Amino acid sequence: MTNRTYTVVFQPSGLRGKVKDGATILEASIKLGAGIESVCGGKGTCGKCQVRIEEGYFAKYGISSSIASVKNTGEANQKFISKRQLKQGYRLSCQTRIYGDVVIFVPEKSRKGQQVIRKEITVRNIRLKPAVRKYPVELKPATLHDPIGDYERLQAELTRKYKLRNLSIDYPVLMKLQNTVRQSNWQVSVSVWNGKEIIDAAPNKTDKTYGLAVDIGTTTVAGYLCDLTNGDVLATASMMNPQVAYGEDVMSRIGYATKSKDGLKQMNRVIIKGLNEVAGEAASKAGIRRTEIIDMTVVGNTCMHHLFLNIDPQYLGKTPFSPSVHHSLDIKARDLGLRLAPGSYVHVLPIEAGFVGADNVGVLIAEEPYNQDEMLLIIDIGTNGELILGNRQKLLSTSCATGPAFEGAEIRHGMRAAPGAIEKVKIDPKTKEVQFRVIGSESWNTEVKNIGARGICGSGIFDVAAQMFLAGIIDKSGRFNMRIKSPRLRQSGKEQEFVIARAKETAINQDIVVCQRDIRAIQLAKGAMYSGAKMMMKRLDTKKIDRVILAGAFGSYIDKESAAVIGLFPDCAMENVIAVGNAAGDGACMALLDMRKRKKADIHAREVEYVELTVEPDFNTAFTKALNFPHAEDAFPHLKHLLPSN
Repeated sequence: MTNRTYTVVFQPSGLRGKVKDGATILEASIKLGAGIESVCGGKGTCGKCQVRIEEGYFAKYGISSSIASVKNTGEANQKFISKRQLKQGYRLSCQTRIYGDVVIFVPEKSRKGQQVIRKEITVRNIRLKPAVRKYPVELKPATLHDPIGDYERLQAELTRKYKLRNLSIDYPVLMKLQNTVRQSNWQVSVSVWNGKEIIDAAPNKTDKTYGLAVDIGTTTVAGYLCDLTNGDVLATASMMNPQVAYGEDVMSRIGYATKSKDGLKQMNRVIIKGLNEVAGEAASKAGIRRTEIIDMTVVGNTCMHHLFLNIDPQYLGKTPFSPSVHHSLDIKARDLGLRLAPGSYVHVLPIEAGFVGADNVGVLIAEEPYNQDEMLLIIDIGTNGELILGNRQKLLSTSCATGPAFEGAEIRHGMRAAPGAIEKVKIDPKTKEVQFRVIGSESWNTEVKNIGARGICGSGIFDVAAQMFLAGIIDKSGRFNMRIKSPRLRQSGKEQEFVIARAKETAINQDIVVCQRDIRAIQLAKGAMYSGAKMMMKRLDTKKIDRVILAGAFGSYIDKESAAVIGLFPDCAMENVIAVGNAAGDGACMALLDMRKRKKADIHAREVEYVELTVEPDFNTAFTKALNFPHAEDAFPHLKHLLPSN
């Protein structure tokens, strides 16, 4: 070993830091709090700590990563990992040493204290009219006097009994039809899609039909398994988007798909594999087979939409940022590589424009601003922030490149939501002492001896910035106030930092701090959101917002006062700021359960006017002013009781 250190980045947690030359990947994970499973304690005998070494240049971190950056220390890698996987970069973390900068992906099965995916949906009243309905049919057996084909016999009975006419039939269903009707004694249950096509014929055992609504987020993927006969959500399943390994935001993924050999193919393959896993997990929880899922709806931003459909996203990153297709799509699940019911369809909701994708359309049909009189601002908080402003008179939308700061990715001790992540923070304005709470514990750090903090997640980041500002630790411009006397505020090299959690309160044996660069990253993210809202307000010639809806992966978890204090959105009465959780997922469920919502999505996606911020002449000025906490000029009468007088 030498005294050299290397940068190590763990995905999908986003945890990163420096480790010494020759440290094992497992040692690095322990130091940085990445939490890799190691049942045998690093002896190389359990094979549970498998990770994948990523290849390529990662501009976000300014490092190149390759298998050449690590070396095996024994034969355990060959024992537990196949030759094919070894070539793909898989290694046992306890048996692999680091000798260069490296990006390491930790698979779901190898994670200790797995990510907490915050993609809960809201229970809403939905009128049922699913695209797939099941019809029990009893056919008259064929005879020498009545030898009509089984398909025609089925058609005639569906017309007679249910008034269904001119139905086509899925080819694989037709191939098995004769055996199906005879083995079921001519009593079959027929699944019809959209009143147009027979997509399944099976023995008449149950009237139950199942569908899956999926939200493909830049960072997380969530699936909601629904009973199409009564609208119940039977099970949910979620995972980190496996594409995170190729880039944390949409632009980096567009770059990877465009510049890397087979980049598009790789990212499509991993998301399809991930969706099959999500579908399988949800089905298992509900006690059914994955192949019983007969319908599926999908939402996602435009980049996720294209990668899911294996469509080259390169032109999304170039002016005029046009997508391959705007309209909704209905595609056979099998054609996409999804292993659901053989004849099932996937309905992909439409895209509005540019980076405002099907996820925003999901939010649109869930919240229905087109039916409201009040001026409504909907903020979908995520790696790619999206906003909707307006009412029944007119609706605008825009997309803000917030980056992954709110996901914890651009914060020194930031991390995604997982056990040990600081999610709630309070700072005493007088003493500057800190209280915090972590995911997985209901206690505050002041109530237990060692709370085991590992980093700061999205909701905690909002609190940290707001509390530091209200306590006077940072000023309106985001600069640290070094005149304050507190052992928590200190100079570290050329940068100031404030200690949130002391080493003895953490699971990583080092102070968890917030530095000047962290504050700047938060300012850039929130400034993008605020200025986007202001540009739309200017377009609509409105000075006032009646209601703010916070949506997104952790919209329900952030403190709305913290969001208001840092200036995530223009002034609004706190009682009219509402967190609704994953509204995009809600919209996907509604479209799954009610075909009329699919039609609404197509209509209103075309009616919404998209505001391209990059060509707005006043955007740069508005953005600069929005960097201040909460804003350089705008008044916040509803926050008067909270904000510093100066």
